[in-house]
Amino acid sequence: MTSHVRTPHVRTPHVRMPYVVTVDAGLRDLRAADHLLRTFAADLSLTRGEFGCTHLVRGERPRVVVSLAPESEAELDDVRAWLVAQAYEVTEGAPDAVGRAVLYRGAGLLRGTMTVEKVLSVSAIDRVTVLGGAGEPGPAAQLVTHDHVRPQWQCGELVLTAMPAVGGTLVPFEVPEPTPCCADH
Repeated sequence: MTSHVRTPHVRTPHVRMPYVVTVDAGLRDLRAADHLLRTFAADLSLTRGEFGCTHLVRGERPRVVVSLAPESEAELDDVRAWLVAQAYEVTEGAPDAVGRAVLYRGAGLLRGTMTVEKVLSVSAIDRVTVLGGAGEPGPAAQLVTHDHVRPQWQCGELVLTAMPAVGGTLVPFEVPEPTPCCADH
């Protein structure tokens, strides 16, 4: 029997990564921000180690901004130049420490049903927590991804919040097609 041991990897909190830019495209919802990040990843041919996150901005002009964190300064220079050439509003650094990750190592591998151990071993996610639960789920706990896994930065770790589901499984707290508030009114 083969044992699946998670290989340790060094983590650097998104907001402390040395190479981060934020783009304000005036977006109002997460779905549009997710789409914009995927478009950036495709157009820029970013490496597999980059992070792309969404951030909610409150205040007089509520909106969703996105941040990109390539792996190197050279990549950051290329990303910044491309974004500016496309007429995006670009600022240095991340707007906050709690970005919601859309682009991260292994995001595309999180499909179907998989164990928590597998999620942690194939992706940049550091840990999984269960909403309202005590402690973390065991490595054999089954996570039904719905092909939509959006962890968030929490205290320098990329954390996926899950919730209990049918048959003793878990599902990510964020669902791919949320019902809008007051949809039946």
